[in-house]
Amino acid sequence: MQTAHEVLVALAQRYAFGEVAALVAAGAAGETLTTRDGARIDQLCAFGQRLLDLDAEDFGIADAARDSNTEHTFADRVAGDAVPPDLVLRARACRMPQDPRERDRGALGSLVPAFGLLLEVIALRWARRETAAVVAAIHITSEYLPLLAWESVLGHAGDPARIGPAVSGDGSAWGDFDDRDCAHTRPERSAAHHAVRVAHESGPQWRTYLDRQHSNVAHALAVCAGECRRPCGVVTRHPATEQELLQRRCRAALAYVSSPIVRLRHSAPVGHGFGVPSTGEVREAWVRSRGELARLEPAVRTEDGYPLPGLPSLFSAVAGRLVAPATLVTDTATALVAALA
Repeated sequence: MQTAHEVLVALAQRYAFGEVAALVAAGAAGETLTTRDGARIDQLCAFGQRLLDLDAEDFGIADAARDSNTEHTFADRVAGDAVPPDLVLRARACRMPQDPRERDRGALGSLVPAFGLLLEVIALRWARRETAAVVAAIHITSEYLPLLAWESVLGHAGDPARIGPAVSGDGSAWGDFDDRDCAHTRPERSAAHHAVRVAHESGPQWRTYLDRQHSNVAHALAVCAGECRRPCGVVTRHPATEQELLQRRCRAALAYVSSPIVRLRHSAPVGHGFGVPSTGEVREAWVRSRGELARLEPAVRTEDGYPLPGLPSLFSAVAGRLVAPATLVTDTATALVAALA
């Protein structure tokens, strides 16, 4: 690499969005760069960094540079600059609605796009040897994998605005604090109780639920189908074949939650040990995880070409449909390279 432009392109191709924005702001793109072109670069850098950071609450904002953590000197000088609409639309499918009455349900409608992005981010972070970020993203997949198992049955990904009919009614112990036969913990009962009511509450209450209780609802659903010895109406209202399918999928999801690869979180900065695992440690934890998970879901042994082989195949088996790594971050980097030209 002999020119500043070549350095910027190389950084963009390594998904170093923040560095590209900072260097462009410092003049690395040359004196011929217009303010409008600089703003376009700022927008793509901010958008790409939000994707890489899994900053999902802001995925649906076309003006990604606003209040971003990347440099946005050029974007501050112009009006009407925005991320290309096709990229915004694809990102919005991975976003949790921030208000209970939003029409676009995003990841509450289906978690498949979000899991596709998570798989892409895990692979990109792995290529950059950013193992703490890899472990953090894997932990997110473990919290919501049970909702993938239930999605084909519910018709959505546990959307509180629509979950009521599927978990309430005669014979259901969902959210019942007094039912001694229910296998849910008290936090899970609290989350279950709140889930069927929060769609009628305020925006702040909705966001608090998503932050603190939605993952508990996901785990509660996994317990219903995968562990409960006396299933209530939440499960028994479904045909026997569907119950068997849910049981297998949820048991695999619960095993993944307690697998060695997910337990690495507790020794990483996103846990409490302030240690960062090496790539070798992550790889070894995944080998042990595959061995354990294969007893419940043989698909995890598939050699699917992924950096952690079998992970997309595991997610696909639990979901009952193809869950493949997305190309959203890669396509954003490609758009950034074009903008730099």
